[in-house]
Amino acid sequence: MRIRTFFSMLALLMLGTAIGIAASPQIGSWKLNEAKSKFSGVAKNTLVVYTEAGDNVKVAIDGIDAAGKAFHSEWTGKFDGKDYAVTGDAATDMRSYSVVNANTLAFTSKKGGKVLLSGEIVVAADGKSRTVKASGTNAKGESVTQMAVYDKQ
Repeated sequence: MRIRTFFSMLALLMLGTAIGIAASPQIGSWKLNEAKSKFSGVAKNTLVVYTEAGDNVKVAIDGIDAAGKAFHSEWTGKFDGKDYAVTGDAATDMRSYSVVNANTLAFTSKKGGKVLLSGEIVVAADGKSRTVKASGTNAKGESVTQMAVYDKQ
């Protein structure tokens, strides 16, 4: 009986984890709506794609850096507040996400262990748009801010 209970609980846990990722309003493709966005010294992420990657989430970003050069970066990890490696982004090498509530994530981007940018990502109640508000410093130590609005694709 204990074995059956254990396996039942394990199956429910695995199902809940899978549903939690799939049900996340963050999953999908998000295109920058520049007309509704404001940037100050930060890269413009023009397309952000969140996909399931097993029990992780993969975030792929295409954009234009602060110098006007195109880039593609990727991050794979969990929304557990722990740092996971970023590839393809010269400005950052680690990023963490944590769940604030069903529609909101908090994030932090770091380079060499130093926090450069932090903020929140909020998906609208209708799931058709999301807003990213962030602030921090660039590699030169200058203050940077962004308020980026994305439309779901």
